[in-house]
Amino acid sequence: MNTAFYIAKRYLFSKKSTNAINIISGISTLGVFIGSTALIIILSAFNGLENLVISLSNNLNPDLRIEPNVGKTFNPENSVLIDFKKAHPTAIYIEVLQEKALLKYRNQQFIGQIKGVSPEFLKNKSLDSILTQGEFLLQKNGIDYAVVGAQVQYTLGVNINDPLSVLEIYSPNKKTSASINPAEEFTARYLQPVGVFESNQESDQYVIIPLNIARELLAEPKNISAAEITFKNPTDGDLFKKLLQDNLGKDFIVKDRIQQNALLYKILNSEKWAVYLILTFVLLIATFNIVGSLTMLVIDKQKDIAVLNSLGADKNLIQSIFLFEGLMISFIGCVLGLVFGGLFSFLQYKYGFIGMGDSNLIASAYPMSIKIGDFFLIFGTVFLISFAASFFSARLSIKRFEQLKQAF
Repeated sequence: MNTAFYIAKRYLFSKKSTNAINIISGISTLGVFIGSTALIIILSAFNGLENLVISLSNNLNPDLRIEPNVGKTFNPENSVLIDFKKAHPTAIYIEVLQEKALLKYRNQQFIGQIKGVSPEFLKNKSLDSILTQGEFLLQKNGIDYAVVGAQVQYTLGVNINDPLSVLEIYSPNKKTSASINPAEEFTARYLQPVGVFESNQESDQYVIIPLNIARELLAEPKNISAAEITFKNPTDGDLFKKLLQDNLGKDFIVKDRIQQNALLYKILNSEKWAVYLILTFVLLIATFNIVGSLTMLVIDKQKDIAVLNSLGADKNLIQSIFLFEGLMISFIGCVLGLVFGGLFSFLQYKYGFIGMGDSNLIASAYPMSIKIGDFFLIFGTVFLISFAASFFSARLSIKRFEQLKQAF
């Protein structure tokens, strides 16, 4: 093994009789270098975008969300939940009642989601990071207010600086089955919008209102749609998820952040792996330049193969020499590509010299997030591809070896 590696190393850095072999080997190394660099930069960029999008969602979503397994609402006077609130006073416990409703502002209409929340909702300090206009205010001096999502504002043309225009919210009246007057079939409430938030596509359809207004609209004096819990230490969510699920039983579902944003996670991951596969095919094409390089090297080193044969080298040693040669070509390009790509990603993360445009209010520069696992993934991918290409080329050396043995 050491002999094969030593000879392969000498072949890699020594001058060949045909200059084209050196050029093709250099092109092979360059191709792997570019492919590895592109992969680590693209994966880091997707990691950054994933963290950015999820962080925006997490600012509005709780660490844990408790929902009924059957039906839309449940009674919050549950002994498990009551004991939890008493035992963990630092955790933000929010009662939520939400449902679809007809939203009307001036002459525009939109079917959105109303989300009634208890006063503890405003204790979440991260809400300010998703607020784009106005303030997060739900009640003041006995007057109720609404905070609308970005899509609601865009669709209805909500102007929070216009005190004369109010947001009209209509929900079907459960107490009226049929009426001559259509207006009696709906329960309506009128609130002044005072803020606009932007989080994700689903949340941007919400109108956040006080819980008491949601109860009046939906005729739910006691039940809630969900209980949301935000911990002072976010890692506590993982610790209490199983505990709460076991205590609450099968009648409830306890969702963590990933389960609350399951579709978002799937979309981001599918896009990331799709790009990874595309760049892997590009890397595959670049790596198979090694086949041409090693094929010409085998032809160039026929005399060396004959000498090694006369010295007692068997076919496994000959094959190992050219196998190591191909792997070294790939590894040099891969290591250099990972170093350069990692350095580029770090500098972009640190200084953000590639911007996203002045019109982007969420991030001024492309976000980057470097994960050690991506380096191992790319290195493993290059190893598998280069091993296949090198092994295929090394088989040619065995054929040459057999031909030389017959000649002698």
